[in-house]
Amino acid sequence: MQSTKFMSGARSSFSLVDGTNTDTPQELIVVSPYASRSHLMDMSTLDMPNQLMTKALTLLRSLRNDYATAPYTSSFNWSAVVSSLAHLAKAEEYTLRSQEFYIVVFRSQIPPTSSRTRLAELDEESHLEAMESGGLLKYWFGEPDVTGRNLATCVWRNREDAKLGSSGKGHHQAMRATKGLYTEWGIQRLKLVVDDGIKDWRIIEWED
Repeated sequence: MQSTKFMSGARSSFSLVDGTNTDTPQELIVVSPYASRSHLMDMSTLDMPNQLMTKALTLLRSLRNDYATAPYTSSFNWSAVVSSLAHLAKAEEYTLRSQEFYIVVFRSQIPPTSSRTRLAELDEESHLEAMESGGLLKYWFGEPDVTGRNLATCVWRNREDAKLGSSGKGHHQAMRATKGLYTEWGIQRLKLVVDDGIKDWRIIEWED
């Protein structure tokens, strides 16, 4: 979705967690490619299950180069994320009850004529709005392949947070820009279900 130059500087921030950066207060965690203070997650706003998931999601990585077109569940290291969630819960001596998280997948294709700078501006503004509204636990985006195809994904505390976080001016501007900046685009809504005690997990289609 963004320019190569922009993302090369952003990738290093994916797994930065509060406490690893002495300039960052311990209640703040980097949850996106944007590492400035206004884009960080304030952990004090989350309950324990969502704090643990936010920390686990700092490990989220793509597993294959064709993630833009490949099945979502096989494109990321979800097993590692859930394994980390289990270790974190154990360290906190916390028993996680059945929990659901709302996932949004945005697949797109951009033509060579689209302004990568404008895309980056729209993306950053939309993310800031989402963080201000609350409940966005993770935002990840990739790099357009040779055909301009890309994938971005968000993990939210719940669908209500996602609706609120996407209702601002920045998101509306980004949606209006899709007609002129993208050759095609589509949204998929999924649900990450973690069973009691983190004994099992699955990602399934979201149903209203």
